[in-house]
Amino acid sequence: MAPRTTTTTAPAIPLPYQLFFLYIEPVATAIGAYYAHFSQPAYTTMTSSLLPSALATPALTPVSTTSSIILTQLANLYLVFALNEALVLRSTSDVRVWKAFLFGLLVADLGHLFSVRQAGLEVYWEVWRWNAMYWGNLGFVYVGATMRTLFLAGVGLEGPRGGKVKGR
Repeated sequence: MAPRTTTTTAPAIPLPYQLFFLYIEPVATAIGAYYAHFSQPAYTTMTSSLLPSALATPALTPVSTTSSIILTQLANLYLVFALNEALVLRSTSDVRVWKAFLFGLLVADLGHLFSVRQAGLEVYWEVWRWNAMYWGNLGFVYVGATMRTLFLAGVGLEGPRGGKVKGR
């Protein structure tokens, strides 16, 4: 009699994580890339609107050549973030790969949050002052970081701490 082979399949990634990491966040990040490249005066004006010196800032701030280069580089980083997240995570249901990838993005989230510190510490919690830029730079990043933290903690995943269930 031929030996019996068994195949184990990776546990399915729960739907809320799939929706957020494969669709919602990549699309939102690609939109950020679009605005960073194609709407640079509005992008810089909205970014600087909560800075202490914003009262003296004109409605739309002209963008220098240097700032334009930096914003285009930022747009490129947002685009690679969106593509990597959408494509790499779609290519596997291996929780270990997802966790490694999402850990890297969580580190990037923390750096992104740190980058707006010069707007004052109150900017992190005074949501009533936020414009569209700050809802993206803070509010959406809070949601993404929370989703990543939950995934890394194994919340909603199969097995102990979200790992694969070992066979007996």
